[in-house]
Amino acid sequence: MNKLNELLQELGISKVRLAKYLGVSRQMVYNYLELDDMTKWPKEKKILLYKLLDINEESGDSIGNIKVTTDYLMSVENRLNQGVKNADGGDSYLDLKNLTKESQVLLTEIANLLKEKLSDERKKNEYFHAFSYLYHMLQSIDNVPEMKYIFGYMSKATGFTHPEEYKFNEDKQFIFEGILYSALTLYNNGGASRSKLAESHRRFVQEIEKLKEEKLSRTEQLNTIKIQALKELGYTKIDGSNLDEFLEKIAEIESRGSIMSTNEA
Repeated sequence: MNKLNELLQELGISKVRLAKYLGVSRQMVYNYLELDDMTKWPKEKKILLYKLLDINEESGDSIGNIKVTTDYLMSVENRLNQGVKNADGGDSYLDLKNLTKESQVLLTEIANLLKEKLSDERKKNEYFHAFSYLYHMLQSIDNVPEMKYIFGYMSKATGFTHPEEYKFNEDKQFIFEGILYSALTLYNNGGASRSKLAESHRRFVQEIEKLKEEKLSRTEQLNTIKIQALKELGYTKIDGSNLDEFLEKIAEIESRGSIMSTNEA
């Protein structure tokens, strides 16, 4: 993945533009680039990236073999611009060719239903916010397994799925559904009120704020480490020629910090 990061930097492709081209969030691009192997990427995103970089795996092409010339840079830029334009301009379409027939049908039905709901003049604002939350849930589904259990519970509760069907971890899904049923029963029967749950909701808000602060602190820490790494190496900027050295220096500085923390403890 270091080779890919180095190539993207050499080509001047920002994470924002790459995210638009791939049709994902910027955070998801960061997640992809933190993986240790391209085989762990979603297949359709890997295909899109290889198409952008003009890589043909069947012919033995690889990221490490790419030589960045003026012609190559211009061709990548043209493909990137066209891809971003399609994503932003409404000319984009769902590429279904690498999906199973069942997945193609499912994705098409979801897209059509979303379009239908978002076109409803009476509720389009409400649906927009609801589907924005849904999008956020889907972005987090790999890190929060309970997302799948929520979808399963709602499918069962609305009669689409048999209540004894378990597609995931049966024990965890069973327990989660029992807890969620109890909570929703309390909610629907009027056993809960804003005043009774004020303290619980306050702790909920505090926990989220704490997580945000920790994330911000980690971001600030990483920025400080990056500045320190540049300073120790004597560089003013990072490019393809010194990226590996820069990343190694960051790892070294973080390691030194871990050792110091252990000694202090």
